[in-house]
Amino acid sequence: MNITTEQLFDDARTHNAWLDRPVPDELLHRLYDLMKWGPTSANCCPARILFVKTPEAKARLVPCMSEGNQAKTAAAPVTAIIGMDMHFYEKLPQLFPHNPEARSWFEGKPEVIHSTAFRNSSLQGGYFIMAARALGLDCGPMSGFDAPRVDAEFWLGTAVKTNFICNLGYGDPSQLFPRSPRLAFEQACRIV
Repeated sequence: MNITTEQLFDDARTHNAWLDRPVPDELLHRLYDLMKWGPTSANCCPARILFVKTPEAKARLVPCMSEGNQAKTAAAPVTAIIGMDMHFYEKLPQLFPHNPEARSWFEGKPEVIHSTAFRNSSLQGGYFIMAARALGLDCGPMSGFDAPRVDAEFWLGTAVKTNFICNLGYGDPSQLFPRSPRLAFEQACRIV
């Protein structure tokens, strides 16, 4: 696989319109198998991903989206709900075996659990987008949704909470609007 910075960053765009081209399940497996190698603190890996593909699941998800995100979510071949497992620390004996005390860093500490789960599942969400782009998929990440409603619809009975949602597929380049500007180095960075 020959991946370029253009494919990952320079030429990559956030897509809102989608070509009628399916995304095979095997590609979703490959996407996860790439993104899982990105680092998280104490290898906690709190992200949980639900790939919404079927018409029945889409019919449950679309009403949870903000009005401006409903049509593009309905049209996307796949919509990924990136969740954060608030009981991630229970898997630390498997994921961080060289420190048997790691669970105790989190158990009974809701603020530490939340900040760790949110920060690291967000990192994993970034890896998810880069892995999707590396595999030739386009992404449309969003935060316009009713999180408690998504949680009740898709994560009920679990310790997982929704972090963000990302449409996946093959974007329609004819529907892109001009690229939005970004801050210059001097506006966003300092070297001290």
